Amino acid sequence: MSEDDRSSHLSGVRRVLVKIGSAVLTHQTKRGLELDNLVVESLVAQISELHDRDMDIVLVSSGAVAAGRGVICMSDECPDIHGLPDRQAASAVGQSRLMHAYDQAFALRGKVSAQILLTRDDLQSRRRYLNARNTFGALLEWRAIPVVNENDTVVVRELEFGDNDHLASLLLNLVEADLFVNLTSAKGVFTKNPDQHPDAEPLSCISDIASLNLNASCGGKTTVGSGGMYSKLLAARRAARLGVPTLIVSGREPQALIRAINGENIGTWVTPEKKSMSRRKFWLAYNREPSGSIYVDDGAVRALRERGKSLLPIGITDVRGNFARGAVVRILTEDGGEVAIGMANYRAAELRRIMGLKTDAIEAVLGPGLYSEAVHRDNMVVDCNTEKPEDDTAY
Repeated sequence: MSEDDRSSHLSGVRRVLVKIGSAVLTHQTKRGLELDNLVVESLVAQISELHDRDMDIVLVSSGAVAAGRGVICMSDECPDIHGLPDRQAASAVGQSRLMHAYDQAFALRGKVSAQILLTRDDLQSRRRYLNARNTFGALLEWRAIPVVNENDTVVVRELEFGDNDHLASLLLNLVEADLFVNLTSAKGVFTKNPDQHPDAEPLSCISDIASLNLNASCGGKTTVGSGGMYSKLLAARRAARLGVPTLIVSGREPQALIRAINGENIGTWVTPEKKSMSRRKFWLAYNREPSGSIYVDDGAVRALRERGKSLLPIGITDVRGNFARGAVVRILTEDGGEVAIGMANYRAAELRRIMGLKTDAIEAVLGPGLYSEAVHRDNMVVDCNTEKPEDDTAY
């Protein structure tokens, strides 16, 4: 899909996932950082207009921690909020206020909103993932508008999404959205960080995000959010693999959401890949946290990348971690470059015993009736870019 296809695709959109960042929803006051109710009203009015066009809308909203910080800092003695426990406590204060603001604004327009709080574990477990999908399905069938946020109050660090850009990209698969709109404080993507480089030029379209390198110069994190342009482009890259286009637009511009979906050339349009990944493989690649690593030789790398083969034990040179059968593992080159993500047919201890062996030698070591493949092609995603690239050309 090229930039010329932008308008034609937008005309057929039926389910939109909209992500709103903290930097869009909050403003600085004399008492500290607070939720900007005028911005909430404006965004809800735009979402409601799209909803009136019979579009399904799923809203992923940041802002709970910032809203909580604004309330806590209303007195003269404002505590220093830092670290996970403080963030969780601030979220506990702010989440209800954030949702109340949405409830009121949507109700004024005859809309029903529904709060959904998720941790990464909810989407890693296949059973809980499918249960969440059913819940979203029922809400959308009832024409409710789900408002989603990470469950900051109870999440442990190992189960954090990291930021709501990541959460939103995973929900694209779960709710089967056909458009991802990421509302941010920037006016789209630039060739480099415009705060540091006045000569930075805007990019109206990114047609091959898979080949775009993303590095730390994508822009630092905002003062109120947990992400930056790096995380937004990473989320757009995941969306592209799923076959979903992304619009990165300033949420502070007047009527920006409506204008963008109406086809106006604002922000940055990120085209999807021509050959999309299956929804099951997307879940495997991005929802599951790898439990270990399998290192392979150059011959195995070529077999996986160029010939679409399964991984055989003969190509394995090292196994790290202590994982079970069926665990998700990273498949790496001998120098640590990522090749694929896949589900192991053997425990780590078993792979250490048979690595480097030909298929017909496996039975003599582990007994009959076992798999010839260490990781089958059907349970593998090659070059899914779960690791951060070395450098990039965008801020």
